[in-house]
Amino acid sequence: MSIQFVQTLVDGIMMGGVYALAALGLSLIFGVLKITNFAHGAMMTIGMYSVYVISTYYGVNPYLALPVSILMLFLIGYLVQRFLIQRIEHAPAHNQLLLTLGLAYIFENLLLIIFTPNYKSLQVEGMEKAIKIGGLTIAPAKIIAFGVVIVVTVLVYLFLYKSSLGLKVRAAAQNDDGALLMGIRVKEIRGIAFGIGAVCTGIAGSLLVPVMSIYPTLGEVFQLKCFVIAVLGGMGNLWGALISGIIIGLVESVSGYALGGSWSELLIYAVFILILVFKPTGLFGRGNRRDK
Repeated sequence: MSIQFVQTLVDGIMMGGVYALAALGLSLIFGVLKITNFAHGAMMTIGMYSVYVISTYYGVNPYLALPVSILMLFLIGYLVQRFLIQRIEHAPAHNQLLLTLGLAYIFENLLLIIFTPNYKSLQVEGMEKAIKIGGLTIAPAKIIAFGVVIVVTVLVYLFLYKSSLGLKVRAAAQNDDGALLMGIRVKEIRGIAFGIGAVCTGIAGSLLVPVMSIYPTLGEVFQLKCFVIAVLGGMGNLWGALISGIIIGLVESVSGYALGGSWSELLIYAVFILILVFKPTGLFGRGNRRDK
């Protein structure tokens, strides 16, 4: 196995981890609210620009700016759910999808007005020199990003499965009527879940600022990939999203290495279709049983 191929695998795993974190937020929102958030990619871009602005205009290290991005995305997600999505929660599913799609275009156009379509990039002091491990060359920002992804995924798991508030979130996801009877404030819980989902994608976007240029419609590139990852992992499945994100990252990286970059997108969606043909509920999803 050549060192270039190993390098490709490492890059794919690290990028896949960031994809997975963004998809985790989408999966969490679907698991609790049973809607697909098409504004997810735009929220990711907002997270990117929040870190860019704080770092560029206030001289703050982008990693130290993460708390501001987290707070901003949580508030946006919470308010969007409580004051918009909640009002049409009993409407047909396509109305909910169109609402989030409309929000995506509003967010994107606001970013276009504020920042113009020009690409922005951020140089982080001390991150210019790559780390060499054997024959591998790894950007420090990618190592940090992957480490943060693992930490955030574990924290989300602990929140959902080890805290009383997380228990309420899972109860509302499984049976909102039952949760109401148990005294759980389901509407508030849904807002919190949407806010946490937005935070996950905001963190993922913020981690990419030091390694790629950003522009207002960048979220569209990630939106569909997040959807693919969330579906492959089984919508609502935490660890399924992480593993599927790494799989997609590897497919993208290896196909680009072997066949050229133009094949990457094609193979990602080919793998997606192939898996769904044989396992419609995704790699880690549970199918609904039907009475025969």
